[in-house]
Amino acid sequence: LVIYFQNVKSYNAGMLTALSNRIGDVALLLAIAWMLNYGSWNYIFYLDMMKNNIEMMTIGGLVMLAAMTKSAQIPFSSWLPAAMAAPTPVSALVHSSTLVTAGVYLLIRFNDVLMNWWMAQFLLLVSGLTMFMAGLGANFEFDLKKIIALSTLSQLGLMMSILSMGFYKLAFFHLLTHALFKALLFMCAGSIIHNMKNSQDIRMMGSLSMSMPLTCSCFNVANLALCGMPFLAGFYSKDLILEMVMLSYVNVFSFFLFFFSTG
Repeated sequence: LVIYFQNVKSYNAGMLTALSNRIGDVALLLAIAWMLNYGSWNYIFYLDMMKNNIEMMTIGGLVMLAAMTKSAQIPFSSWLPAAMAAPTPVSALVHSSTLVTAGVYLLIRFNDVLMNWWMAQFLLLVSGLTMFMAGLGANFEFDLKKIIALSTLSQLGLMMSILSMGFYKLAFFHLLTHALFKALLFMCAGSIIHNMKNSQDIRMMGSLSMSMPLTCSCFNVANLALCGMPFLAGFYSKDLILEMVMLSYVNVFSFFLFFFSTG
């Protein structure tokens, strides 16, 4: 679907997506094959007992590598904005809220083995830097869909970092609220792009609130919900995450990354 439009940019984006995701696929297959040693794949029954084994730590490391690739964290984060070459409904449902949250969900399921080792601290650093980089880079983009993709990357970094601090329920809650409003944001962007005669450059758009009032109203609601406007859904998840960051034992660099990226 990334190479749906037949041009060089789409081909490059599709190649980058395929080659980046290969790493995650290989790590996932290695974790599945290594888990055969335990006699079943129902790891939820034996994860608590086996989480100190070196084999289970290896499986956890492979799962974390797979999740970092699938959820586009640094150093594999370049494929997510490039995958915006896909048609907009695909971007809306796949690259905003469905496919890229699979890695977060996998780490939510494996959170016991993640908490046990150096992996959580490494994941906190990497996902905090991803959140910071995506939020900073979105300020210098002109492509509408790429801006929303970088917003997705920032929220994924937020989910991964709060997950690596041990609050997996908060990560899941933020995953759900972000999925709903980010899909709405992409649908509004697709409507705007269609009415702009397929131009995605935000420098060409202006007075949209006059010409497309309903689309802009939905766009603003989704945008404010993702920003954490009080008494909208994103506020409850995001503010709870930040409150838990303030209440837990975290160093000043991670603290700065959280709050600067949120701002």
